[in-house]
Amino acid sequence: MNVLEVRDLSVTYRPDVRAVRGVSFAVGRGEVLGVVGESGSGKTAIALAVLGLLPERTRVTGSVRLRDRELLGLSDGEMSRIRGKDLAMVFQDPLSSLTPVHSVGDQIAETIRIHSGATRAAARARAVELLDLVGIPNASRRARAHPHEFSGGMRQRVMIAMAVANDPVAIVADEPTTALDVTLQAQVLDVLRTAGEASGAAILVITHDLGVVAGFADRMLVMYAGRAVETGPVEDVYRRPRMPYTVGLLRSLPRLDGVGGRPVPIDGAPPSLGALPPGCPFTPRCPIAVTACEDGEPPLLPVGRSGHAAACINTPATRDPDAVFPMASAERSPSADRDMGARTSRPAVLDVSDLRRFHVERRGLLGRTSGTLRAVDGVTFDVRAGETLGLVGESGCGKTTVLMEVLAMTRPRNGGRIEILGHDTAGLNAARRKALRRNVQVVFQDPFSSLDPRMRVSAILAEPLRTHGFPEEHISERVKELLDLVGLEPAHAGRHPYGLSGGQRQRVGIARALALEPSLVLLDEPVAALDVSVQAGIIDLLEELRTRLGLAYLFVAHDLAVVRRVADRVAVMHRGRIVEIGGVEQIYDDPAHPYTRALLDAVPIPDPVLERRRARVRLPDVPPDAPRLEGGCRFRQRCPRFLALPEQTRARCERDDPVPRSAAGGPGRLVTCHFPLGASA
Repeated sequence: MNVLEVRDLSVTYRPDVRAVRGVSFAVGRGEVLGVVGESGSGKTAIALAVLGLLPERTRVTGSVRLRDRELLGLSDGEMSRIRGKDLAMVFQDPLSSLTPVHSVGDQIAETIRIHSGATRAAARARAVELLDLVGIPNASRRARAHPHEFSGGMRQRVMIAMAVANDPVAIVADEPTTALDVTLQAQVLDVLRTAGEASGAAILVITHDLGVVAGFADRMLVMYAGRAVETGPVEDVYRRPRMPYTVGLLRSLPRLDGVGGRPVPIDGAPPSLGALPPGCPFTPRCPIAVTACEDGEPPLLPVGRSGHAAACINTPATRDPDAVFPMASAERSPSADRDMGARTSRPAVLDVSDLRRFHVERRGLLGRTSGTLRAVDGVTFDVRAGETLGLVGESGCGKTTVLMEVLAMTRPRNGGRIEILGHDTAGLNAARRKALRRNVQVVFQDPFSSLDPRMRVSAILAEPLRTHGFPEEHISERVKELLDLVGLEPAHAGRHPYGLSGGQRQRVGIARALALEPSLVLLDEPVAALDVSVQAGIIDLLEELRTRLGLAYLFVAHDLAVVRRVADRVAVMHRGRIVEIGGVEQIYDDPAHPYTRALLDAVPIPDPVLERRRARVRLPDVPPDAPRLEGGCRFRQRCPRFLALPEQTRARCERDDPVPRSAAGGPGRLVTCHFPLGASA
């Protein structure tokens, strides 16, 4: 029986932006439907229409029925009685969705009291039960805590507890894991699945992560330009995609297991929803488009069993995905030398030794220090000319702090040494620091916030050139060279950042970083804010530029599938320390530290069959107020290997802080663990 049924839904924003165009789907009890597509495809507009949260003056037509009750046309008061009771929601950012001045227990209890009329005591008791259901430790005590006292994963668990508080019949989850790192993402999906099974609710999950859909959803709906272009059971769509756009999305994904070759970008950008091209909207980007594709927009028609349907007139050509988006070999270019023995013959571009950075956590009323956070605690690594070092780990592990300490080019405040191109940053004066800066550039995560919206692209690229005394008469020509270098047209020089797509903005950011021909580029999550279809193009561009210009990269990321694609070596960070470092193939194929193994296990694989068969090691989420471990191994609170050790052997982990030691796999492979994986305890 269908619980949530949407028929011919259309959403039009003023003046005439058709965000959703005739979308239909149904979700049954206990079923999960994943809605995927690029930014601007209409996914969130569907969620807001179902929830009755669209802006005023938005035209909505069609039908949205919840247990045979029509929701479109209901007043806000009537929808308020449905939302939170029969229809629940889990939003992307839990911190902005929770009230900061009330405890989480009170906020869950309020939801229960409003919709069920329960007493304060009964609602409070139910809130504690729900927190326990979603895996919050010490639920009765944590119910009295406020949102800022929870980690990101814990806050999302609170949102899920609130969503299932009144046993809803349907849950809408809009990008519920986007802001989380891989371990928290895996935990939250497990919790959402458990909560859905406990309540029997139908779940509509909106996401751009096809790996999440592979392991979590039963059926999927692919959106493009406001329309559904393919739908069906997850396994059928992944194994036999019949719409070229779906093929492109799946082939643009970097895979942790390395299967399938190098990801392939989808050329071009989605069309403007206010000015759609004639015929099929995907035609300008489709590699197998024919003249008839421009004659009309194809309907969604059956192409297989079990409700598999696609909107394409050329579905026979998609039977061979290699004919649509052929994938290149997974082999790296010859200049990307992964021979760890040969790397020492190349000069070190960046050498970080025993770097430390501490922060005062809180101060009392009298200004006394109540604690110190060791954001970076004894980090050592180097980056050689022409290589990429990936720095990975969960949010808060210290990755970005390391990057910012390198960018500062000053004496490390709390100890350690940083050498850039042989220069110790502790001894630099202002003039030498400015001269060195032209050799070290950075590309940030969000290209929109890192580019001045008031400046045209030409001015953005010219600014670093003028700052460092580049001859004025040659700046215009250099700007043209930079645009060509990153694959942009000369016409882009006259645009502002808001007139560019996300991928184009990131290309401008890369061009700006390369303007002064640096030797080292620091990349802070450079593709995290981009659609998967754009990510592959940016990754290819970065690798091409590294090969052509002889660049070295320090690549900071939490997406381990992307890091495997771009890096020669990987350093894994946990609580301010590097716990494992070595060649990318060594670490991905045979991790030595239990934390590295857990990180790799948490990364979803975009293959429903493989993803659901995987045996995983799950890490518990340690609350921020848990006692900080100053003695012994700092990972032991979460370490599955520690829990499996005999009690006598555990004493070493509790007493002695592990130091880096050589691990199997060749020179440069180090692991910070008393009992690495594969070794006897």
